[in-house]
Amino acid sequence: MENRTTGNVTELPGLRDRLHVFRDRPHAGEILAGMLEDYRASRTLVMAIPAGGIPVAASLARRLSLPLDVAVVSKITLPWNTEAGYGAVAFDGTVRLNRDLLSRLGLSGKEIEAGKAATTGKVERRVEKFRGEPSYPALIRERVILVDDGLASGFTLLVGVEALKKSGTGEIIVAVPTGSAGAVRRVAAEVDRLYCANVRGGWSFAVADAYERWTDVSEEEALRIFKTAMKDLG
Repeated sequence: MENRTTGNVTELPGLRDRLHVFRDRPHAGEILAGMLEDYRASRTLVMAIPAGGIPVAASLARRLSLPLDVAVVSKITLPWNTEAGYGAVAFDGTVRLNRDLLSRLGLSGKEIEAGKAATTGKVERRVEKFRGEPSYPALIRERVILVDDGLASGFTLLVGVEALKKSGTGEIIVAVPTGSAGAVRRVAAEVDRLYCANVRGGWSFAVADAYERWTDVSEEEALRIFKTAMKDLG
């Protein structure tokens, strides 16, 4: 299946607007690796967004013989709905709030600050758990491929992009198996290149619809996959 590149976005036109095109997240990573073959064994770091991005990134890194790390980013969730968020916190402490959404939610300043503090604590804990240390060294890299399992709104991933820019990363590439057309455009405007195998338009979008087998990835499972991949990659 051949890539098609428009501007700085590369997709697989044969997968455009299709559902259930990947068996699971590791298979999606294999498909992405085929799209990113030019980066094989190059001076490039693959960074996975836990938890769902780790199985995708581990598969991609193995296929391309690239080093693997994590870019911990977590959404700030609503007090009454832990699936929905009004902002995100990244591994370096970068915080971004969705002001348009907040204007409609009616959250108090105290509730917003509590959400930010709880999410910052979660991010710090995950950084230490996955990396074995409480902070990152300087991430001045020639090139980083930032990987997640899909782009719905793209808000959380963009906070990760902002953190990488602050770190001094030279070239930022986003690689995701699936994404809504709108989110792909928004994220592509902020990075050097974006690879998305399965771009989908329409009024509704769910990342899970791109996969035949979809389950939430627990933190423990993500950690196991990450540690195994790190050992395999030496």
